[in-house]
Amino acid sequence: MLTLDTQRDWKPIIQAFEAIAGKSQVIQRREELLVYECDGLTSYKQRPALVVLPRTTGQVAELVKVCDRYNVPFIARGAGTGLSGGALPIENSVLICTALMNRILEVDLENQRVVVQPGVINNWVTQAVSGAGFYYAPDPSSQIICSIGGNVAENSGGVHCLKYGVTTNHVLGLKIVLPDGAIADIGNKIPEMPGYDLTGLFVGSEGTLGIATEITLRILKAPEAIHVLLADFTSVEAAGQAVSDIISAGIIPGGMEMMDNFSINAVEDVVCTNCYPRDATAILLIEIDGLEVEVASNSQRVEAICRQNGARSIRTATDPQERLTLWKGRKAAFAAMGKISPDYYVQDGVIPRTKLQYVLKQIEELGSKHGYRVANVFHAGDGNLHPLILYDNSVPGQLEQVEALGGDILKLCVEVGGSISGEHGIGADKACYMPNMFSPTDLETMQWVRQVFNPKGLANPEKIFPTPRTCGEAGRAAAHEQFPALERF
Repeated sequence: MLTLDTQRDWKPIIQAFEAIAGKSQVIQRREELLVYECDGLTSYKQRPALVVLPRTTGQVAELVKVCDRYNVPFIARGAGTGLSGGALPIENSVLICTALMNRILEVDLENQRVVVQPGVINNWVTQAVSGAGFYYAPDPSSQIICSIGGNVAENSGGVHCLKYGVTTNHVLGLKIVLPDGAIADIGNKIPEMPGYDLTGLFVGSEGTLGIATEITLRILKAPEAIHVLLADFTSVEAAGQAVSDIISAGIIPGGMEMMDNFSINAVEDVVCTNCYPRDATAILLIEIDGLEVEVASNSQRVEAICRQNGARSIRTATDPQERLTLWKGRKAAFAAMGKISPDYYVQDGVIPRTKLQYVLKQIEELGSKHGYRVANVFHAGDGNLHPLILYDNSVPGQLEQVEALGGDILKLCVEVGGSISGEHGIGADKACYMPNMFSPTDLETMQWVRQVFNPKGLANPEKIFPTPRTCGEAGRAAAHEQFPALERF
């Protein structure tokens, strides 16, 4: 049974897709399309009309040309782990899924470069080079299942983004298919190229400028020594102050994560690390890496700072397996929320570190005001918050209420000088809050950039920017006022 637009003749499109990718790689049955109706943000769902799974750049280009010829909107999708609705289909759209484009094309250890297809899983890159003493730094919590193409689209981060940066800091070049089917190479295998930084422009564009089909990544030499410290505190404010004091002391940890009591107990219930004190109000996970002597010295300084801020106990792991155990709980924190709540709604705001204590207190008060518990798991070092609002989607009206609470948290982040996203992207989830952060001129400028690459608006429409469809009458008024010439987007 098909789910196709009866007003459109899909037969020639299906035939064209099957000729390009093969009949078995074109998915059109209703039950088979169910898995593609949303990404990791499951509160928004829409079945695509078709899903096609190419294997090569040439096939992607030909598929996009068909979409361009028939004016069919298309959305690129990787592993579907995104949390902002970035890979959410729209009605009667085509999903171009890169899951079968999963080959590592080149490994150049001498120049510390790896070339991969977009369907390669994040963790595979490190596995491919770890035997030679290298690794790939950006490590989202979903790194064992998320794909590099999706990381590029959303400019994903991870626990090590404090010291090593997010995806854009590790992408040197891209082969991309533009929305009209043309193939372009941007960037290169060297760190700096003359001309406009088109690679930087493309990374984080959420599929609205085209589809990446080959990605050149920078890999790093593994550090000589790594220590992971776990410090537990009796207050979130004390843990937040320790974060500020560590950075103020000139120490840049490889990663610095905070979890509150909700998160700690959910993790221990599911992962059973037996490392996280269940009665702690908050814990900090702090990874120090570098030269042996530097790591030893900084570990002592970090421990002293934590104790000065009231840390009850500090555990230090130097053995690789013990370090992995300490991090295992943090990596599983989102999934573990299912143990204490039927559903959760996660946000992704960023704040200045100096505002950490204030914002966490405000989030607690907002949760009480709206009547929902909020668990906090976040990249404390760079102020990237991941508040998880716990609710029950089976109760009518709760989703709308937690969305409003999530919006209030994002507005709070902007008010204190932060951002509405650090690594999850804007997608379909946060488009309505873009005017809270950007002026009408800012938004119009971004729209003109997108129009240069995507003049028909076929590549991942209804994402990033507020539209009448995504934001209702408020969005209609804002869109008309801010960029009346571009209303079709």
